[in-house]
Amino acid sequence: MICVTKFATVTSVFLNTLTPKFYVALTGTSSLISGLILIFEWWYFRKYGTSFIEQVSVSHLRPLLGGVESSSTTGLFSSVNGDAEPRPSVSECKVWRNPLNLFRGAEYNRYTWVTGKEPLTYYDMNLSAQDHQTFFTGDTQQLRPEDAVMQKAWRERNPQARIRAAYQAIEINHHKYKYFLVHYKKQLGLLFINTLISCVHLCRCAAAYVLLAEEEATTITEAERLFKKALSIGKDGFYSTKKAHEIFSLCNTAGKDINLLVYIKRRLAMCARKLGRIKEAVKMMRDLMKEFPLLGMLNIHENLLEALLELQAYADVQAVLAKYDDISLPKSATICYTSALLKARAVSDKFSPEAASRRGLSTAEMNAVEAIHRAVEFNPHVPKYLLEMKSLILPPEHILKRGDSEAVAYAFFHLQHWKRAEGALNLLHCTWEGTFRIIPYPLEKGHLFYPYPGCTETADRELLPSFHEVSVYPKKELPFFILFTAGLCSFTAMLAMLTHQFPELMGVFAKAFFSTLFAPLGFFADKMESFMPSSFWHQLTRI
Repeated sequence: MICVTKFATVTSVFLNTLTPKFYVALTGTSSLISGLILIFEWWYFRKYGTSFIEQVSVSHLRPLLGGVESSSTTGLFSSVNGDAEPRPSVSECKVWRNPLNLFRGAEYNRYTWVTGKEPLTYYDMNLSAQDHQTFFTGDTQQLRPEDAVMQKAWRERNPQARIRAAYQAIEINHHKYKYFLVHYKKQLGLLFINTLISCVHLCRCAAAYVLLAEEEATTITEAERLFKKALSIGKDGFYSTKKAHEIFSLCNTAGKDINLLVYIKRRLAMCARKLGRIKEAVKMMRDLMKEFPLLGMLNIHENLLEALLELQAYADVQAVLAKYDDISLPKSATICYTSALLKARAVSDKFSPEAASRRGLSTAEMNAVEAIHRAVEFNPHVPKYLLEMKSLILPPEHILKRGDSEAVAYAFFHLQHWKRAEGALNLLHCTWEGTFRIIPYPLEKGHLFYPYPGCTETADRELLPSFHEVSVYPKKELPFFILFTAGLCSFTAMLAMLTHQFPELMGVFAKAFFSTLFAPLGFFADKMESFMPSSFWHQLTRI
């Protein structure tokens, strides 16, 4: 009984000594701390898409408590045909070269000069440097001086340093050309001298002109001139080496020559497209696809589709789609949305939501709606750009299929084609959101495609500039800890304000609250006192 009396006395003294200033300081400090936690949690969620507290809890506390990792992150997902397949990780989200990527000097740099913003990320440019090293330079074990210079040129972060390195490679190649001309003319004879000269130019010089066309040229016309120079240097050498295989020891492998030749011809076709010579561009693309049919991975058909849409040659577009929109071939936003555009164009000029709701959809309208649903399921980010619900930026040099980067790249070049088809955007606006009622949620199964990968947000944040708000699908709900800290901050701030305005009244409420809080403890002590003998409490206090 003595312990209970002492406890009650200490509690009463403690509560009586607390002044309103203490309550103001307590609630104000709690509100400040919870507010700082809320700000950090919100920033971390916007940047990384997850809660910091939740991530730390799962990563560090759960193993200590003997928990296991949730099966949702490593579990199996069902494919379209019902087979189980592992959920793709970040490393499995393959990044592709943008088939319609812009020119750095003539387009990206001009944007930087006007706005002061960098449209390309370092990660994107580093991927391009790796592509160029892989496609255009030879085996690292057989590097010549100009090879080493171009390897360094592709890796340079400073554009001016890259340009200087390209000129240096051209100068080195020029001296080597003179050296071969003087020392090997008598040994090889006139039969092989032209082949040798062309081969030397192809292997060592054309790549430098490609870099200058991409980086130094400030207009498309100037870039086209440099690409034509690179083509004139390389074209003869490439075909000459077919007749003199023994000279390949002086040059790169045939595969490198083909890559360089295809790249130059493709960029020349893109120059013609940008300069308004669209029929010429279409012919160049068709010839390129016919000459190198095995290079389908370069997706030259997407360049061809865009040029044909500009010509409004819809029959030719349908013929290209019939070849590449096959179930066994990989899909892209260009394939899916172009197919939807053609079907929407056939009915969109007479489409009316009110009339469709009264009489139902016709067969052609149903086909168009299904095509739109198919395209939206493949890439759900595109409609907001086509409907101008989100602002467009310059597309990156690499894209992630089904991601926001691919949506930006598609809409940047194809928005004009959707606007040209009367009523197509209206049909898209009325029907695209219906796709999400078809797709199972949570996205463990797809409808027409495999489940939407969960790694697109992370990869898109690396590919797209920081000033662009990355589109996320599915839209993530706010984590519990953000909502909890927001409520705690608001509640404690309200208590601090009320305590400051009404100190006496809030003091009474605080004392009543603490009294109620400690009441169960006092009740428990009374019960223990009734069950235990008084000598036990006496001995306990002595201990």
